Amino acid sequence: MFDFNRKHTKVTMALLFLLIVPSFVLFGLDGYTRNTDQGVKVANVAGQPILQSEWDRAHQREIDSLRAQMPTLDAKMLDSPEARFGTLERLLRDRVTAAAADKFKLSTSDERLARELEQSPEIAALRRADGTLDIERYRQLLAAQGLSSDSFEANVRADLSRRQVLGVPQSTGLAGKAISEVALNAFFEKREIQVASFKTADFSARINPGASDLEQFYKANEKLFQAPEQASVEYVVLDLDAVMKTISVNDADLKTYYDQNIQRLTLGEERRASHILIASPASAAAPEREKAKAKASELRASVIKAPATFADVARENSQDPGSAAKGGDLEFFSRGAMVKPFEDAAFALKKGEISEVVESDFGYHVIQLTDLKTPKQRSFEEMRGELQAEMKKQLAQKKFSEVAENFTNGVYEQPDSLKPIAERLKLDLKTATNVSRQPPPDAKGALANAKFLNAIFSPDSIEKKRNTEAIEVGPSQLASARIVQYAPARTRPFVEVADQVRQRLVAERGAVEAKKEGAAKLAAWKAAPITASLQKAVVVSRQQAQDLLPEVVNAALRADASALPGAPVFVGVDLGQQGYAIVKVNKVEPREAMPEEAAKQARDQYLQAFSAAESQAFYNGLKERFKGEILIAKPDAGASAKIQ
Repeated sequence: MFDFNRKHTKVTMALLFLLIVPSFVLFGLDGYTRNTDQGVKVANVAGQPILQSEWDRAHQREIDSLRAQMPTLDAKMLDSPEARFGTLERLLRDRVTAAAADKFKLSTSDERLARELEQSPEIAALRRADGTLDIERYRQLLAAQGLSSDSFEANVRADLSRRQVLGVPQSTGLAGKAISEVALNAFFEKREIQVASFKTADFSARINPGASDLEQFYKANEKLFQAPEQASVEYVVLDLDAVMKTISVNDADLKTYYDQNIQRLTLGEERRASHILIASPASAAAPEREKAKAKASELRASVIKAPATFADVARENSQDPGSAAKGGDLEFFSRGAMVKPFEDAAFALKKGEISEVVESDFGYHVIQLTDLKTPKQRSFEEMRGELQAEMKKQLAQKKFSEVAENFTNGVYEQPDSLKPIAERLKLDLKTATNVSRQPPPDAKGALANAKFLNAIFSPDSIEKKRNTEAIEVGPSQLASARIVQYAPARTRPFVEVADQVRQRLVAERGAVEAKKEGAAKLAAWKAAPITASLQKAVVVSRQQAQDLLPEVVNAALRADASALPGAPVFVGVDLGQQGYAIVKVNKVEPREAMPEEAAKQARDQYLQAFSAAESQAFYNGLKERFKGEILIAKPDAGASAKIQ
C-alpha cells in the first residue's frame, strides 16, 4: 500500500485537485478564440442561456486540468459524448447553485476564504521551509489554469458560497438504525432465480421478408440509409511547435538563463531505502496500534543485531504488498515522494543505518538507507540542448497569445483563403478529403475534434466556402479550415443498401416475434407453472449479476415475492431490440449476518448515501425553482451485459 502511494503520486494529486476545486476551473480565461456572446443554447438557468461555446471551453479546461496532473492521459478518453455531457451537467449545477447563493444572499468572509486557501494541498506544496508562500510559483500554478491570483481567489470565494447552498442537506441527513437496516436488508438481499430467454437473433433466423417488404421498409426509413455529407478541405493549425520554429536564442541569453536557473536545474538528492511495514491505519483502535508498534520494535531489534538480514526479515514480515517481495526495497525517491514522517526519517539516515520505529498513517516502519545519489551540477555545455528547448518553449508560450490574435484576425479578415495567414505565420497549409461531421475512429489532430468539424460544416462555411473562425482544438492549439469541395448528404439507392435494409427489417421483426412469444409463454406458465421450461437456477444480487442484463437482475430483485413459498413468482422483462426474458423467483435469501463493526460501517455508508440523495433531491428542487434545464439529449451509453 505504501509503495502504491509513492508510485501513484500524480493520480493522488489529480483526485485531490478534483475534490478541492471541482467547479471553479470552469470559469477561467476564455482563451484566444474570437468568441462572442452568440451561439447555440445548450442549457438555461434562471432565464440565462449556457452556450455551446461555454460548454466547449468548460470541457476543454477539465481535460487540460487532468492532463496537467497526468500528462500521459489520453485526452480521447475524456472527450466521449458521455464525458462531455457530464461536464454540461456540472456546469448546469454550478449555475443553479450560484443563482441560489445569490438569491439567498450567501457570501464568504475573508477569514473563511483564508482558511480554505490554507487547506489547499496545491498551495501548501508551494510553501517554503519558513512557512511563507512562494508567490512566483503560486502565480505560475494559476497561470497554467488560465487564472490570475485575483480571479482564482474570487472563484474560490464564489465556490464556497455555492457549497453553502448544498452544505445543509449534506451535513444534516438522518437515518436511524431501524430505517438503515430495512434499506440495507433489501439492498443485500439475494434471490434464487431461473431465466428463460427469447433472443431476437433466434427469431430473426426464421424471418424471410420478400422483395416488396424490403422496398416498403426502405421507403419508410430512408433516413437510416443515407450517405453522410462530405467535404474536401484545406486547414492550418497554430500550436506551440509552430511558434517555436520562429524563435531563435543566442548563446548570451542562453548562458544568462543557465546562470539564473542553476539551482533549479541541479538534480535533487535521491535516496534508496528498504522498509519493514507493520500495517495499522490511523483509524485503528489504540490497542491495535500499540500491538503493531510493539511488533515493529521487535523486528527492529532483530535487524539491528544483524543488519545483513534486513531484506529477509522484510520478505517474511513486512505488510507492504508493493515492496515486501523485494525485501522491502522502495528504489530511489526524492523529497516529496513519501509521507512526511517517512521522508524525514529516511533523509536523516546515513548509508547503511537503520531508523527508529517510524509512525505514519499506514502503520509503523523500520527503515534502512541502502544508497543515495548526491546532487550533480551539470555544465552549461552539457545542458545546452535542453536549455535551448526549454527557453524556446517558454518564449513561445509568452508569444503565443500575440500570434494567436494575429491568427484569429487573419482567418477572419481574409475569409476566402487560408494561404495568406499560412505564409505570414509560416504555417503548413494542409489538405484532407472525405471529411465528414463524425471523425473516424483513427482520426488524429484537429480533424478529430468535434467542435472543429461542426465549424467546418456550419452553413456559412458550406454555402460561402469561407474560413471557419479560429477554433481551440487542444491546449495552445488553434485551427481554421475552409471547404474546397462539398457533397451533401444523400439517400443511397436501394440496390446499394439492400443487405443493410434486410438486416434491419429482419432484426426489427425478430424482436417483435421474440416479445410476442415471451408474453405468451409468461401467461401460460403463470397459469400452469409446472409447464415452464427454464434455465438452471442461479443466485443473483446487486453485487452478483451472474452475467445477466441489468434489466433482468432488477426485475428479479423488484418482483413481489410475498406469495413465496406457496406460489411461484413469474415476471416478464422487455429487453427492447434484444428480445424478451421471463424470470421465475424460486426463493429469497435474506442478508447474511455481519459483525457489529462491519454492520456499523454499512449503516454509516448508507447514511452517506442517504445524505447524498437528500442533497440531490434538494438540488433538483433548486433546478426546478431556478428553471435549470439541459436542451440537448443525453447520450446513450448502450448495454454491456448479455442475455442468458
